[in-house]
Amino acid sequence: MPHFIIHCSNSVAQQINPDEFMQQVYDEAEATGLFDPKDIKVRIAAFEHYNIGNTKDDFIHVFANIMEGRTDAQKKGLSKRIVSRLKQTFPEAPIISINVRDFEKASYVNRTMV
Repeated sequence: MPHFIIHCSNSVAQQINPDEFMQQVYDEAEATGLFDPKDIKVRIAAFEHYNIGNTKDDFIHVFANIMEGRTDAQKKGLSKRIVSRLKQTFPEAPIISINVRDFEKASYVNRTMV
């Protein structure tokens, strides 16, 4: 926890080494101080088939899944950091966005908890 899942068009994913792409998201998440660095997880899912407003515009969307308990201001800061970094790396990408979702502590279970 947390999990950052990057969805993007294939052409965006081919512009940069995937490890570097994921590292940028990792670095920005770590820089917030909200998470234990060893717990940050980042993955990429690149899409060949998609429809963006009936176009094939490039896109990047990050799904951030974090444990509940952070303030709205902390979540907004996290979002702004990641989008700002990705805008620098992919200045031509017309769509770069993120949403932050909270895991509920009451229902979250991982293998060490069973």
